[in-house]
Amino acid sequence: MDIDQILEDFSYLDDWEDRYRYVIELGRQLPEFDEADRTPGNKVEGCVSQVWLRTWPQTRDGEKILVFSGDSDAHIVRGLIAILFALYSGRTPDEIRRIDASAIMDRLGLKDHLTQQRSNGLQAMIGRIRAEAEAALAATA
Repeated sequence: MDIDQILEDFSYLDDWEDRYRYVIELGRQLPEFDEADRTPGNKVEGCVSQVWLRTWPQTRDGEKILVFSGDSDAHIVRGLIAILFALYSGRTPDEIRRIDASAIMDRLGLKDHLTQQRSNGLQAMIGRIRAEAEAALAATA
């Protein structure tokens, strides 16, 4: 699912109970995360929940792109991961670097409806994805 579809779907949901259910459903749609990838190197620091993120560099049409897989032990966090993957996965490192995730989260209204701990964890996940993009850019420089 892409981020535009998520934004559109959110616009049809009137109350936050429905939106939380939708976010949780997005998390349920994430592909199975390989148990072997639950390593300290893939763990995202700064999250209250357990969160793992794996980056897969690939080439599409001669351009390097980054594809992500991830998991969490918390249903709502899995949904947030799915939203971030809709925003970032399959994009070039330069595209990732230019995406304003905060603006998207504002459009979804998530900033006002997540606890401070969840917001901090979301920022940690965004930071990790952006760091992966920066590392990919540095590797090609």
